[in-house]
Amino acid sequence: MKLPGKVTLIEVGPRDGFQLEKKLIPTELKLRIINGLLDAGIRSIQVTSFVNPAVVPQMGDAEELIKLLPENNDAAFSCLVLNERGLHRAQKAGMKNVEISVSASDTHSRKNTGMPYEAAFKSAQKMIEEAKSHKMQIRAGIQCAFGCAYEGSIPADRVIAIAGKYAESGADMIAVSDTTGMADPLSVRTLIEKLQAVTHNLPVVLHLHDTRGLGLANVLAGLESGITHFDTALAGVGGCPFVPGAAGNISTEDTAYMMESMHIKTGIDIGKVAACSLELEAFFEKKFPGKIHRLYSRDKAF
Repeated sequence: MKLPGKVTLIEVGPRDGFQLEKKLIPTELKLRIINGLLDAGIRSIQVTSFVNPAVVPQMGDAEELIKLLPENNDAAFSCLVLNERGLHRAQKAGMKNVEISVSASDTHSRKNTGMPYEAAFKSAQKMIEEAKSHKMQIRAGIQCAFGCAYEGSIPADRVIAIAGKYAESGADMIAVSDTTGMADPLSVRTLIEKLQAVTHNLPVVLHLHDTRGLGLANVLAGLESGITHFDTALAGVGGCPFVPGAAGNISTEDTAYMMESMHIKTGIDIGKVAACSLELEAFFEKKFPGKIHRLYSRDKAF
């Protein structure tokens, strides 16, 4: 088994993690968590999304939060945008890193963006062109790449075609998302192998959910397929608001622990991430699905 010596974990908790929660998180707590993640060594953090606050109230403070982000030349703060209005808001707020994402599922696309798949994809291509004109770094995302809770299986050819168009359009990175948690190790290996033919030298990010308990097994399949960039969320928080039975992202602490056990470097202090997770559990007065953060008290590991 050939494995990389180092991987990059991209923290998506402050965006994908928080969006599912009904209890509104104060901006100052979001900022404290982001600073804690930076202190833990995480250098790529998706901090918010520019979406309709009437639909996703948790992201209603996007502009305010961005104004308060610390200056850190080492860190890359990014956001998600789903339409041209969101892109304009992100550009006006001074964001340099954006994810422009489209769902490979027509039904999920309509629920998530209010647009059918084909219209959303045309809009995404236009947005990439505009983002490039503003010298933004573009992460192009494909949601429901491994299946849809509404439509079932998604044709791999459709996912490959989207990725190929993204690469041709000038995206800096491609992200494939298991939005509904339907991936398995075989489907991960199969799709990644096909993607490599169209993405060439572009980094590919694997965004996994643990809905069916296969999250870390799918991470291993990704590693074996040459993937070195993974989205994770502290304590395994999150899930898509438009997916029935949505479950959390793969946990940052769990993924980092697995990597370390395999002698793969992440640069992350797991205990410091766990401290952030414990603070969130105290705020929400509930347990999140991650495992490793539970082994930590606020002062030390068991």
